[in-house]
Amino acid sequence: MLTVLDARATPTEQIHARLQQGAPQPTPEMEAQVRAICERVRTEGDRALLEFTRQWDCPTLETLEVSEQEFDAAYQQVRAATLTAIRHAVARVRRFHKPMRPQSWHMLEAHGGWLGQLVRPLARVGIYAPGGRARYPSTVIMNAVPARVAGVDEIILCTPPQRDGSIPASVLVAARESGVQRVFKVGGAQAVAAMAYGTQTIPAVEKIVGPGNLYVALAKRLLWGTVGVDMWAGPSEVAVIADASANPAYITADLLTQLEHGAESVGYLFTPSEQVLHGTLAALEAQLPQRARRAILRESLSRSLAVLTRSLPEAFELANLAAPEHLTLMVQQPMHWLSHVRNAGCILLGSDTPQSAGDYLAGPSHTLPTGRAARFESPVSVETFLKRSSIIALSRDALRHLAPDILALADEEGFEAHAAAVHIRLHEENDANT
Repeated sequence: MLTVLDARATPTEQIHARLQQGAPQPTPEMEAQVRAICERVRTEGDRALLEFTRQWDCPTLETLEVSEQEFDAAYQQVRAATLTAIRHAVARVRRFHKPMRPQSWHMLEAHGGWLGQLVRPLARVGIYAPGGRARYPSTVIMNAVPARVAGVDEIILCTPPQRDGSIPASVLVAARESGVQRVFKVGGAQAVAAMAYGTQTIPAVEKIVGPGNLYVALAKRLLWGTVGVDMWAGPSEVAVIADASANPAYITADLLTQLEHGAESVGYLFTPSEQVLHGTLAALEAQLPQRARRAILRESLSRSLAVLTRSLPEAFELANLAAPEHLTLMVQQPMHWLSHVRNAGCILLGSDTPQSAGDYLAGPSHTLPTGRAARFESPVSVETFLKRSSIIALSRDALRHLAPDILALADEEGFEAHAAAVHIRLHEENDANT
C-alpha cells in the first residue's frame, strides 16, 4: 500500500526528496545496449530490424509493413462499439486542436521593410505506440490527429507486433481513422532508430513522438539531433489534490486509473483532511481486489505517496514540486484554485472529471511530460508538429536607422565582418551619390 506522510510531523526535506525523485534513469549497460541496437539499424537497416523483431516479438515475421489486406481485415474484426468510440475520439481531438494552429504573421517596420514569422508543418513524422501483448489505439489517436491538424504531409507508425505477427485491429483502425498512412511491425529502440535513420522499408522522419518503455525513451534521447523528439516519456504519474469535500472513492478510482499502466507508475494524494485521507486508504482496500491488474497496482502503490498537509495551499505547493503528468483538483471551486497550479501536464477539474476521460476522449492529447518534466515541457499538440522561421526584410532607410547600433554591438563583440556587412552597403550608397 502507499506510504503516508504527515507534513506536520515529517521533515520538509524528507517530503521534498520523495517528490523530486523523478523518472527512473537508464543504467550504463542499458545505454550501451541501445547504442549498439541503433548502430546496427543504421548500418544494416531492415536486416537488423527483422532480426530484432524475430528475437523479441514474432519469431516468424517476414515483412515489416502492414498490408492493405491487413487494414481491411482490421475493419472487419474490430467491434462496432470500438469503431464508434475511435471515431468519436478522433473528432473530439481534432476539434480541440484546430483552434491551436498558429498562422504565419508579419509586422511593418517604421523606416521601411518588415519582420515576420513563417509557420510550416513538418513534412514527415513518426509515431511510436507500445504494443506486443497490449493494444493502445488511444495513443495513436492522441499523437496522429494533432499532427494531421498541423498539416504534416506524411505520418507513419511503428508498433511491436503480437506473437503471431499481427497488429491489434483497434490499433490499425485508429491509425487509418487518424490519418496515418503507413504502419510498421517493429518496436523498441530499433523502431526509434529506424525512423531516425531510415531503412530500406521505413522512411526517415523529421520528428518522433509517442510513449514507450525505458529503452524507447533512451533511444529517443540518444538520437535527438539526428531526428527531433517530443520528450522523455517515463512511467505514468497521477496526483490528486483533495479538500474535505472530496469523495474518497473517486480519489481512489482516479489513482488506480493511471497506476494500472505499469508497475513503475506513481501516484500522489495531497490533502489537509484526515477524514479524506483515511477514507481513501479504506477505499483502496475495497477497490483493489476488484481490479484485474491488481498485481501491477500493488507494486505501483508501493511507490506512491499520500501526504497529510497543513493546509490546502501547502497541498498545491507539494503538487507543483512533484510536477505530475496528470493532476486532479477534487476541491470546492476548482476554477478558483486553478491559478495555484504551476506544474502539471494535464489538469482535471472537479469530481465529475475522471482521469479516463483525459486518456481517451476529452480532446487534449494524453501524451504528456513525465518525470517532473512538466516544469518545462508541454503536452503533445499541434505546436509539436510545426516549425517556425523568422523573416527579416529591411529597406535601405531602415538599415541606415539601425546601423549605429549594429556597428556598436559588432565592435563590442569583436566581429569585424559583421560591421563590414553594413559598411559595404552604406559605402556603396555613398559612392553612388558622389
